[in-house]
Amino acid sequence: MPNQAAQLAARLLRKRTGQVISPDRTWRIDGAIETVLRRRGITNGSDILSLLTQPDSAAVERELVDTLLNNESYFFRDRPVFAQLAGQVLPSLCRARSQTRTLRIWSAGCSTGQEPLSLAIMLIEQGLTPANGWNVDLVASDVSHSAIEFARKGLYSRFEIQRGLGVSQMLQHFAETPDGWQASRQLLRMIHYRQANLLGATPAGSPFDLILCRNVMLYLGDEEKRTACERLGAALARDGRLLLGAGEASLERTSGFEPASLDVALYGLVARPLAA
Repeated sequence: MPNQAAQLAARLLRKRTGQVISPDRTWRIDGAIETVLRRRGITNGSDILSLLTQPDSAAVERELVDTLLNNESYFFRDRPVFAQLAGQVLPSLCRARSQTRTLRIWSAGCSTGQEPLSLAIMLIEQGLTPANGWNVDLVASDVSHSAIEFARKGLYSRFEIQRGLGVSQMLQHFAETPDGWQASRQLLRMIHYRQANLLGATPAGSPFDLILCRNVMLYLGDEEKRTACERLGAALARDGRLLLGAGEASLERTSGFEPASLDVALYGLVARPLAA
């Protein structure tokens, strides 16, 4: 692909999402451009420039950015992480919220929905449901329009449904249809999906008790990482917990967070000094 087209695509990706294409991943740009053009029956790679500079280029820009994003996900990704959430983090938060019996959880960068659905299954297994007197607000967001539309449907192929789910969980919470495996209404009603940029406004409402933002900041530029930490810190309750991906366990105290676990990339807000 022409270098000018690749540079334009990289700038567009960073502007829309804060993600930076590293030198070892530049091949993704060529592949994304080819995909967008192929869908339009165009074989000349240089035509992407004219498509992106037209007044009605918004749809092309969104499609190109979506194609550049990495939407790799699967159910209960990193089982030890979910084991710690179920065995330690949620019980601790529940004790702290025993009076209000209310929890807010945010899956930031939820991709195609497997993470929030895994959380919903875990909440049911933990008994954190309205039937047991608990009100849990589970918000899931992603910058990708196509990923959110996919997640809202809750429909997965046989390959996708078998990645991470146990047989009993699959049969209890999903139904096989001619089009794939459909998530139950109970699960889908528990999750509030929204398309949103982590670098923009955070979901409205009271602070979140638990935020999962896994494998998102791996791809952000340095300035965007600082902004993301500010947004996450502002959205987290003072005693809440932030969970990052395994490859992101390197936040400095200057980010506003400090480690809350030695086993997984779990963080809490840096404690504020007591007023004199």
